Amino acid sequence: MRELGRTRLILLGGIVALTVFAGVLRYTDTGLVVLFFVSLAALAGLAWSISFATEALSVRIGPAATGVLQATLGNIPEISVVLFALNAGEIVVAQTSLLGALFSNALLILGLAIVVGAWKSHDGVMKFQARLPNDTATLLMLAIFIIVLLGLANTSGDRASEHATEISVIGAVLLLGVYVVWLWSYLRQGAAEHREAARREAGLKLSVAVGLILGAGLGATFVSEWLIHAIDPAVDALGISRPFVGLVIVAIAGNAVENAVAVTSAAKGENDLAVSVVKNAVSQTAVVVFPLLVLLSLFFAEPLTFVLDPVYIGALFLTAIALWQVTGDGRAVAFEGYSLIALFGILAAITWYQ
Repeated sequence: MRELGRTRLILLGGIVALTVFAGVLRYTDTGLVVLFFVSLAALAGLAWSISFATEALSVRIGPAATGVLQATLGNIPEISVVLFALNAGEIVVAQTSLLGALFSNALLILGLAIVVGAWKSHDGVMKFQARLPNDTATLLMLAIFIIVLLGLANTSGDRASEHATEISVIGAVLLLGVYVVWLWSYLRQGAAEHREAARREAGLKLSVAVGLILGAGLGATFVSEWLIHAIDPAVDALGISRPFVGLVIVAIAGNAVENAVAVTSAAKGENDLAVSVVKNAVSQTAVVVFPLLVLLSLFFAEPLTFVLDPVYIGALFLTAIALWQVTGDGRAVAFEGYSLIALFGILAAITWYQ
């Protein structure tokens, strides 16, 4: 454990203490409002643990594969939260936490990474490979296609709206298939580029990194259930809306992996890794996590579908355009980062008053 360093050991110890404290509150069924905030902090800490462990693997597998891995593992808390929300009948929280993961990464976290990356650059311009941003916009538009069509059918009373579950299942399978095809091509190109780059020594042993990932992932599963258990008392006591809880609070805490890695990587000048983590998180949420949870929700009383409120359909469409506009050329300046952050702030304000 010496290789972890004193500071990181202290942080990991604090995360374990928070998780244990949350468990005590949950199983004694006391202080549910406190449980809500402690669970949020523990979930963010566990996500950071996964982030730290997977970042140590980047020197072995390169930024492309690391971005995919971190986005995948970073989705463990998010998937756990949604599944427990579905089990508890919290459909609004389930949907908005999914959407919040997408919006927080595409707007807030990418915006912060661009601001930091541009500030770190000597010419004030953050530079990165343009392929991933363009691919992400394409994948996001693919997901929006089915969401918009189902939304229009639902609003107009079209006969197709009576079969939203069946259409969502078909769409989910197709989205997952497209992602697999894209992922194979993306990882092959990333592996070739990594072989040409200079290799560095890893900061953690493989066994330590894997152990941290497994332990934090298991902890995140338990904490997600505790968080959902405390939502009702927290919403009633604090007077906040369920959409705001899902889209802003839970989404930011559950995506602490992307939050931490993207911003710290940009601060180190590792722009490709920063963009890879965020963009993979966005594309995975849109065409992997959402479709996968649509399929898994068939085992619950109320299944999840791609039918969303019109305000979220519009926000998704505008987010895809903003992503392409800001990052499609492989260059971004601080002004563009601030613009993305402002867009997230506007969306958060709307959910606050819902």
